[in-house]
This record gives sequence, structure tokens and C-alpha cells, in this order.
Amino acid sequence: MAQVSLRDVSKIYPPDVKAVDNVRFGVENKEFMVLLGPSGCGKSTTLRMIAGLEDITKGDIFIADKRVNNIPAKDRNIAMVFQNYALYPHMTVFENMAFGLKLRKYPKSEIISRVHEAADILGLKKYLDRKPKKLSGGERQRVAVGRAIVRKPTVFLFDEPLSNLDAKLRVQMRTELNKLHLRLQTTMIYVTHDQTEAMTMGNRIAVMKGGTLQQLADPLTIYDKPTNKFVAGFLGTPPMNFLNGKILKKESRLYFDEGKFQVKVNEKMYKKLDGYVGKDIVFGVRPEDIYDKLFTSQPAAENIIRVNCEVVEPMGSEVYLHLNTGLHQFIARVGSHNRPPINQEMDLVIDMSKVHFFDKETESAIV
Repeated sequence: MAQVSLRDVSKIYPPDVKAVDNVRFGVENKEFMVLLGPSGCGKSTTLRMIAGLEDITKGDIFIADKRVNNIPAKDRNIAMVFQNYALYPHMTVFENMAFGLKLRKYPKSEIISRVHEAADILGLKKYLDRKPKKLSGGERQRVAVGRAIVRKPTVFLFDEPLSNLDAKLRVQMRTELNKLHLRLQTTMIYVTHDQTEAMTMGNRIAVMKGGTLQQLADPLTIYDKPTNKFVAGFLGTPPMNFLNGKILKKESRLYFDEGKFQVKVNEKMYKKLDGYVGKDIVFGVRPEDIYDKLFTSQPAAENIIRVNCEVVEPMGSEVYLHLNTGLHQFIARVGSHNRPPINQEMDLVIDMSKVHFFDKETESAIV
């Protein structure tokens, strides 16, 4: 079993810089966990504490039910893949992959067996005699992964391993890492700032900000039910739109008033929003939940708003519309054939069953 458990773990640098602040979560055996967040949020520091490359200021880390706070990195039976590959330029691919096993004085026959097994998994057999300078970026990253695989660790740690690759290679490597996880059935913890990587690879995602854990859940739960405004805005392409306004009550019905338009609140949200009547609130709606009225059959009149279309961005399979209400700018993601005239008013329909509301002061999700 290779569960990993962090119990109120903190990393404080002098004089009082909290890089990680009381983080608590568990990673199940054979799970692919993603630590997601912007630069400086503490995700890599958390990973390095799990690896034993950073000392823990407070709290405890357990790997396979064993407290590892004071156990050196080399004795934790983990393998880490770094962003910069960290390959020895004077060694061949075979020698790079075998190096760690040689240091641990494994028998030569077992080293050869493990390296060839890993090379077969990663499609590296024809490159075993080459040196890193003769490999592409994706091939070098596979060698770095292979060097980890030959160790047969209980836990794999990945620190933004795809960030140096171009867009096409990142997509390819995401698929390869997913296949690798399914084949090896090993616990993996993966750090990234790329929400696409997190959504497509993780069984669960731990979203971090400012050294603290914001939300931990499966990708669809985090996308559909974000716990606060930060999480809601961090996941999604384009990100969620946020508009400031108030909740109004008319004849027992609730409306969101942006200042230039009003839309009727879905009745299922009344109970949680009733206490916000007359108060400032943040309205959140994802670009894909906004539609052109001309392409919508029988839209509800109370969900229609009029805006000015400022920019049309064709993306191939879809189009991004940059819109302006007069008070707020926001984006709608519509079909590839929907290209309204620029600098003209148009009517949009908002799917009010999928919108979000956030407390203006705390930024916590209300509904």
C-alpha cells in the first residue's frame, strides 16, 4: 500500500514567510493526485517536503503509514521527475536510466532487465545508445520518467514535468503519463499550474493558493461546484466571468441586478440567496453557459440581456465573443458559425441554472 498523508504540514522560511500553511490531505493507494495552483502557491514546496528535499517546519507526513519527517529522501522509496529533466549529458539513455540502480549496487542483470522493461513501456528502446543532446524535448522527458520507473518506487512525484514542452508534445505526454499510471498502478502526485493538465489527468485535484489548500475534489466537482471565487476563476478556458451587482426581490421572485441588466434567479437558488436581498454580490457565469439569442429556441425573456460585441475570436471549433454591458466586460464561448458584427448590440441568453453566486467580502461560494 502506498497512501500518502499530510497532516497539518507547514513550511515557514525565516523570518516568517509561510510557503505552506497547515496543509492537510491524503492520497489513496494507486491514485493520481494533482496539486494545482499559480506560481508561488506552495505546490512544489509541498511536493519537495513529501520527497524529503525540504524540511518540514510543522506537521507530519506519512508514506505507507510510516512517518517520514526525519527519514532521508533516499530511504523514502519515492521517485521524482523534475521540470528540467536533470539528465547527465555525458551518459547515454541507458546509463542515465541505470545510474540510480548502480548507486544502490543492484546486480548487473537486474539493471539491464529493469532498464529494458522501462524503455519498452516508454518507447525508448531504439534510443538507449544515444546521449541526451541527440533527443527531442519529449524524448528527454521520457528518459527522466524512465529513470524513475526503473526504481519501482511506491510513489511517483512529478514537478511540472511538461512545462518545457511545446503544446503538441504536452498533449502527447499527458496521454502517455495517463497510460503509464494505468499500466503501473502506482500512486502518483503531480504538480502543475496548467488547469488543462489537472482536469485531464487527475483522479482528484488539490487547488492551492498562498500556501493553503482551497479545495480538494474530483475534476468535475471542482469545475461545477467551486468552493470560492478563486477556484472558480482558476479552472476553465476561458475562465469564469465575474460581474458585480445586487440581489433584488420583486413579487416574491429574486433577480440579479448588474446595473445595466436584470436576470431572474433560478428558484432552486432562492433559499441560499434570500439573505442577500439588497446586498452586493458577485455573479459568476462560465463562457459556455452564455448563448446568442438568434441561435436559441424559445429563450426565457427574463434571462435575455443586451450587450455590445467588441471582439470576435474564431478558434476553429468555437468562437470567443468579447462583450461589454457598459459596466462589465466578459466572454461568451459560442459555436464556430456564430460570428456577430463587431461594435453592434446583440441579445444573449444566460443559462441561469448553471450560474454561481459568491459573497463579495469573503469570496466564498453561496450557490
